[in-house]
Amino acid sequence: MTRTEVGGYRERLLTAAVSLLQEKGYAHTTARDLVAASGTNLASIGYHFGGKDALLNEAIAVVFEQWTERVERSLFGTEMGSPRQMLERAMTELIDVFEELRPLIVLCIEGYPAAVREPVLREKMAEQYARARTAGTDMLRRAAEGLGVELPLDPAVLVSVLVAITDGLMLQWLLDPDATPDARQVVDTLATLGTFLV
Repeated sequence: MTRTEVGGYRERLLTAAVSLLQEKGYAHTTARDLVAASGTNLASIGYHFGGKDALLNEAIAVVFEQWTERVERSLFGTEMGSPRQMLERAMTELIDVFEELRPLIVLCIEGYPAAVREPVLREKMAEQYARARTAGTDMLRRAAEGLGVELPLDPAVLVSVLVAITDGLMLQWLLDPDATPDARQVVDTLATLGTFLV
């Protein structure tokens, strides 16, 4: 195999894994499914990832990274605006995309019970949360610098709280989408709560 073919196999396996995870879920995706969908062979899974579970874990990491990149584009791909406008754009990409990203949402939710039983997946998902906190913290610092303001609180804590709100709303949305608040309602609530607490 040439280097190009090797790289191609790895990317094809990852692409197939992301697609199959959304279609069939973590528990029901087999090595044979991955081979058929990627046009590779069983040996290539072991060669590039060490096994099926490692490949699926890597695919889940890819999904988390893509979502984080999407939020970043929403914040810095246009004129920055006010802090509230930036928060609304970020929350829109975190919350108002649930229907569009439904297969990914289901995949994320399915990953939690699997991670409780699978230490490697738990570590991988914890790494993705850590990366999301780091990326979010960097975004907040960039935004504060661009707006010429000082952050009034620890940005890592703020990112963790926003992620927790998003994760909780994902669960609610899967069970009762009509009762789940949208991004604007969430931002309005946070702003009102902030005023009330002050």
